[in-house]
Amino acid sequence: MKQAKKQHNKKPPLGVGHGKPSGKIRIISGIHKGRKLPVLMAEGLRPTTDRVKETVFNWLMPYINQANCLDCFAGSGGLGFEALSRGAAQVTLVEIHRAAAKQLQANKELLKADNVTVINSDALSFLKEGPLKAEQAANTELPFDLVFLDPPFRKQLVEQAAQLLNSYGLAEEALIYVEMEAESTQVIPANWQLLKEKITGQVVYQLYQYQS
Repeated sequence: MKQAKKQHNKKPPLGVGHGKPSGKIRIISGIHKGRKLPVLMAEGLRPTTDRVKETVFNWLMPYINQANCLDCFAGSGGLGFEALSRGAAQVTLVEIHRAAAKQLQANKELLKADNVTVINSDALSFLKEGPLKAEQAANTELPFDLVFLDPPFRKQLVEQAAQLLNSYGLAEEALIYVEMEAESTQVIPANWQLLKEKITGQVVYQLYQYQS
């Protein structure tokens, strides 16, 4: 396309994170428009709102078709499945929480999405493995040219993942979507060019372009 160790998450609300679906996400556009997928409300899981997703995918509209996507902290899978619905060629979902990953796999099967790969792993460990090993695990063609980076807040995970992505072997001019707390002081690599930015309440979301 031209253009840690185990993650420490926030405590879940009472009764949440015990392996049962307790909510739904909605795919807002594309071939699966309107589909609602069960969500496991696991510890630290914070689904991106429909309002934010609509803005983000408006930004990505010229680039999403046939993109090879990586969702590093997949959680509910809201971003990855939205990308799938809008024409992404491949989507790799990486999620550390075992039950949440199992729910992602179930939703993949619900959508009959053979081009989605679910990996139950710590995102930082996945990135440390590098593209060759990751390619074997995900059974997808690398490099990734669209990355979603939306980890649990206040754990400096954006900065850590960004540093690993920078040496991972992304496609030239790959796009990286970042969502983090508005007050964050995490450092973004100097070779990532900021294309879009918006702040909603306590959350900042940004679109960067990678330059090797």
